[in-house]
Amino acid sequence: MGSDPQHRQDRNSRRSDRPQGSGGIVFALVALALILAIGFFYLTNESREDRRADAITQAADSVDNGARIVGEAARNAADKLRNNN
Repeated sequence: MGSDPQHRQDRNSRRSDRPQGSGGIVFALVALALILAIGFFYLTNESREDRRADAITQAADSVDNGARIVGEAARNAADKLRNNN
């Protein structure tokens, strides 16, 4: 049964039918996917930092606008007091 030389030869010939370089192609594809994933992470991380900086800038602009409005209101109130006296 198991000592049949023809059976062994068939099993050995089946192994040689498979392409030998497929492991390298799979490794290259996995490496490429990893590089693309890392690049995507860095690009999205940079845009996240830009969004944070934009949010801080907008908050500072809002505070600046609020201070200007309060300053103008105080100036108008002072002008009204001067004109009434």
